[in-house]
Amino acid sequence: MKTINIGLLGCGTVGAGVAKLIIKNRDLITSRTGALFVLKRVADINKDLALQFGKDVFTTDADKIIDDPDIDIVIELIGGTGVAKEFILKAIDNGKQVVTANKALLADSGSFLFEAANKKGVDLAFEAGVAGCIPIIKTLRESLVADYVKGIKGILNGTCNYILSKCTEDGIPFAEALKEAQKKGFAEADPTLDVEGIDTAHKLAILTSLAYGTEISFDDIYVKGITNITSDDIEFAKFFGYKIKLLAISKHHGDTIEARVHPTMVPFDNILASVAGSMNAVEVSGDAVGDMVLYGHGAGMMPTANAVLSDTVDLARNILNGTRQKIPLFSCQPDQVKRIPVLPIEEVSTHYYFRFSVQDCSGVLAKIALVLGNYNISLKSVNQKGGEVDGSVTIVMMTHLVRESDVRNALQEIHRIDVVTSRPVLIRIEDENEKL
Repeated sequence: MKTINIGLLGCGTVGAGVAKLIIKNRDLITSRTGALFVLKRVADINKDLALQFGKDVFTTDADKIIDDPDIDIVIELIGGTGVAKEFILKAIDNGKQVVTANKALLADSGSFLFEAANKKGVDLAFEAGVAGCIPIIKTLRESLVADYVKGIKGILNGTCNYILSKCTEDGIPFAEALKEAQKKGFAEADPTLDVEGIDTAHKLAILTSLAYGTEISFDDIYVKGITNITSDDIEFAKFFGYKIKLLAISKHHGDTIEARVHPTMVPFDNILASVAGSMNAVEVSGDAVGDMVLYGHGAGMMPTANAVLSDTVDLARNILNGTRQKIPLFSCQPDQVKRIPVLPIEEVSTHYYFRFSVQDCSGVLAKIALVLGNYNISLKSVNQKGGEVDGSVTIVMMTHLVRESDVRNALQEIHRIDVVTSRPVLIRIEDENEKL
């Protein structure tokens, strides 16, 4: 029986889960692959792990894995865009098959890493980089290989979804929901990458690249987080039949694409609105398949470890069959990867929710409506909500499809009207009647 020797770089939460699955489910993996998986080496800076793995397995020197000729597959779970990149490139140069869950590195340097892997004829697998145990990478690269993907909408960050779910269902403020997420382990002590939308944008960059066979970086994506979402906006959203979610949105317009991450109002009858707690979901729209949704745990030790082992088994099967790069690292052949221009957010058209705080006097609505009309912004509904607070009342508006640049210019002008008492608020809407 063939032995597949594995080297693990980084043994934090997910790494510990990977080690556990390799050891605990060894017989199951063997029965399904016909090979014996052996965790030959584990490298980490935490020297206490030596007690768990033993001195013959544990090391603090990553090169003892990368340079070991007997190790077939290197799993990188260090994270970040620094030393992890150096280790992956060195492993590739040594002819190793590589598995990673490093979405930040792939979003930042994916094209460079793929080029290096292609030159050496090795595989670089990354299913765990997006949405935990949800097989969205396999879906885009394999299941939809004969379909034109028109767009992707996804809830890709469990921390943000948990916070917004708590704010919506329990009516608690953002700060309290964040503290609860941190207490439950859904949010880091410094939650910036999550709540500012950065983590979601890293994942969207990967999905957009695969869906359309294009090169896209994190810097191409418009990103806005959830920190400014108020309880008023959540209640108004519910009144109009929406829930607020942090959505990753990508759309293919043929000669251009959209790629944006921001708080979004989603209709109650859209399946994404029902995704609660720390769960993730991805909606893919294709010419042939129509709309399909994948749902599951987007993070956590064992769900993510399962995705890592799925990739590891795929690479092991390639080794057993004497093949490499059976599936292109992108969803298409390397010479077919093209650069599709990404629309600046100012050129995107969508639906909007506006909230204005204004003085309670006659003529206010007419002044606001005049400005909106000057910028060709057509209104779907106008409502005055609640009573007077500190001399101001709240006006809420919903628009038809309008251009972002017109919205920005209009709101900037409205903010200068003397009866407008605070900066206008906007939240974008994904209308159920708007097809990708």
